[in-house]
This record gives sequence, structure tokens and C-alpha cells, in this order.
Amino acid sequence: MATASVRLDQDLVEKATIMGRALNRTMPKQIEHWAKIGEMMEDNPDLPYEFVKQAIISKAEKEAGKLEPYDFG
Repeated sequence: MATASVRLDQDLVEKATIMGRALNRTMPKQIEHWAKIGEMMEDNPDLPYEFVKQAIISKAEKEAGKLEPYDFG
């Protein structure tokens, strides 16, 4: 994975640090998370945030092998 140094507003860094601590993420991972959500929201402006959030959770569950087959009927 390539990395790059960027300059960020100190307020953003502080907020990301606080939120990251609360959600067990590092500050850079929290900013990556926000960027991923922002990208998804811009790509899908008609979808509500909660739907996008659940899609991210579902993808993580699938990658962790935690999905179970659903029986219709």
C-alpha cells in the first residue's frame, strides 16, 4: 500500500483522533474511514447514509466469513 504525507487542518486531526479513540481506530484509519464514506456518498447521492453504513458493515462481515445463508420461506 502506498502512503503519502499530506497537510491537514488541525481541527480535523483532533476530531479524527477523538473519534478514532472512541471507535478503536488510529487517527489515520479514522480519516480513511471518513474518506471512504464521503466517496461512497458522492458516488451514490440518492442513498441515505444509514444504507451506506450498513453496506460497509455487511462487506466487512462477508470478508470475515460471518455471513449465514438466508432461508426464504
